[in-house]
Amino acid sequence: MYVSGESLLVVLLVGLIAGWLAGQIVRGTGFGIIGDILIGIIGAFIGSWLLPQLGFHLGAGMISAIINATIGALLLLLVVRLVRGGGGRSSWGGNWGRRGWGGNWGRRW
Repeated sequence: MYVSGESLLVVLLVGLIAGWLAGQIVRGTGFGIIGDILIGIIGAFIGSWLLPQLGFHLGAGMISAIINATIGALLLLLVVRLVRGGGGRSSWGGNWGRRGWGGNWGRRW
């Protein structure tokens, strides 16, 4: 299968925008460029499968692809939040750099 450079760029752009939007809605901040792209692309797969199953057809084009991927990414993040069992910042990795990762290996004051 051949994927042109433009198609790959569109997929990455849609994934980045959708992942960032979903992160803003669910978490209040993004997940970084790579995280946003991955969440957006996985969300696009979820949205493109689930929305037609529910009878929703958004049409074609960049805006509908972003909306579709954002809805799928929101569902992905909400399911991950339910599985991980929490709502606080620490359940999303908000404590990185505070305990053990910031050079204080072993010391947890």
